[in-house]
Amino acid sequence: MNLIWSYLKSKQKWLLLDCFGGFLFVVVNLGMPFILAKMIDEGIIKYNPERLTFWAMIMFVIVILGIAGRISLVYASGRLTTSMIKELRTDIYAKLQTYSHHEFEQIGVSSLVTRMTNDAFVLMQFAEMSLRIGVVTPLMMIFSVVMILLTSPSLAWIVAVSMPFLVVVVLYVAVKTRPISNQQQNTLDKINQYVRENLMGLRVVRAFAREDFQEGRFAEKNQEYANISRRLFTLTGLTEPLFVQIIIAMIVAIVWFALNPLAKGNLQIGDLVAFIEYSFHALFSFLIFANLFTMYPKMAVSSSRIQEVLDMPISISPNEDGITETQTRGYLEFDNVTFAYPGETESPVLHNISFKTKPGETIAFIGSTGSGKSSLVNLIPRFYDVTLGKILVDGVDVREYQLKALRQKVGFIPQKALLFTGTIQANLRYGKQDATIPELDQASDVAQAKEFIQSRDEGYDTHLAEGGSNLSGGQKQRLSIARAIVKKPDIYIFDDSFSALDYKTDATLRRRLKSVTENATVLIVAQRVGTIMDADQIIVLDQGEVVGRGTHEELMVSNDIYREIAHSQLNNQSLTEGE
Repeated sequence: MNLIWSYLKSKQKWLLLDCFGGFLFVVVNLGMPFILAKMIDEGIIKYNPERLTFWAMIMFVIVILGIAGRISLVYASGRLTTSMIKELRTDIYAKLQTYSHHEFEQIGVSSLVTRMTNDAFVLMQFAEMSLRIGVVTPLMMIFSVVMILLTSPSLAWIVAVSMPFLVVVVLYVAVKTRPISNQQQNTLDKINQYVRENLMGLRVVRAFAREDFQEGRFAEKNQEYANISRRLFTLTGLTEPLFVQIIIAMIVAIVWFALNPLAKGNLQIGDLVAFIEYSFHALFSFLIFANLFTMYPKMAVSSSRIQEVLDMPISISPNEDGITETQTRGYLEFDNVTFAYPGETESPVLHNISFKTKPGETIAFIGSTGSGKSSLVNLIPRFYDVTLGKILVDGVDVREYQLKALRQKVGFIPQKALLFTGTIQANLRYGKQDATIPELDQASDVAQAKEFIQSRDEGYDTHLAEGGSNLSGGQKQRLSIARAIVKKPDIYIFDDSFSALDYKTDATLRRRLKSVTENATVLIVAQRVGTIMDADQIIVLDQGEVVGRGTHEELMVSNDIYREIAHSQLNNQSLTEGE
């Protein structure tokens, strides 16, 4: 509830309108039984048309006021709720932008999606009900009890006896539903995870003919969710029928015990009707409030899950007051860098890595799978922070930079090319929004993407589906490289970014790349020796350690690991002459 209130408390104008509408609605609804009693006692029983007309006119005015109060209540609660959920989701999204890879791994992407959508929706539902029902029902109960005591104190004990039964039902349901609500949300996380994995890995699933396995796994988790939901709905569904039976029993008791006062003339028929109305309002308001109360455990679970996202400590500080400008550009140095993933400090993936580069140089990294190549380049834009040692960009420790400024210096091209829904032009301008068409032409030409772009009827305005799924792997990778070239960073990082390209395109692209990277440092992580043969320096990694460095020719003579990798890929002629 604190999370909801933190977003509502600043909207005092709409809160006042909500409370005013609720108060007006309560006064009108509780005024109606009083007027109805007067109409019966003074107008109908005594057959006095003038008094009947008078009270009818009063009733008409009250009905109009009740409609106005109801409209004010609904409008204000709607404004407050939609504003709250918009700001909450904006804050969650903004928080996610500050997450490092470690935070995403801790919670899980599927769970984060559920929290931002389903859990936020649960909070919106609860807030909307609280602002409408939560304002009206407590006032209705309080004023109903007051009117019960004023109308017939001798029958008030019947209402007092009924209340404890209602309280017991509400508390029982509330205690039982919270752990079930927690199970329900966690199961929904799993369902989202299975759906996401299946959709993203659809080709793999079909290639291995594992549709039945995927369907069975999903069906099992879906059935678990259905069983949990059934238990939850059964518990919450108990409240209304039990409450209705208690209310009916109360009304029967009131009529039974009112017979004697009516016969003696101590109680008027109109007052009895009003008393029954007030009693009904008191208990029915409690019933409605109980429905809100039974929603509270589910809301509390969703609130705690969202609060966990908002309160998650950030391992990579954005350092807003950090350095934004440097005198030099394109210099990079690793100084005895050791790195272990968070929580695995006993097992570093990189050990005492040191090297220097300057603008115009190309440094390549090669090694067996798991040797730490990608982990190394991920440290430069601070996707993770070093465990020991330091990384210097233009003579400044990367941790001293403003994070955004540091990443502006880097053009990162991952192995798995990711494009965004939209046009090719919008994707190429992702790193430089004011890039001109000639700049796009140059970048796409260098990246060997211009030909297939021009072959499309719409050219740069060609629409890309989600993730660029309407392009081939090589086309996506070339556009990803072109996007980095448009940005014109000081440091280019190619994390096995040429793997989807054929050898001819790979060679042509790298040759053309030199013309646009002559004032920048280029780092290439590769599995293919042919991709890195022309690098100024090749660093060979094995189990997180540097086991060799030098040019291709030097390593072919001095390094067994590099020579073994090279011989496994290239024939003797290509080793000496290139591709």
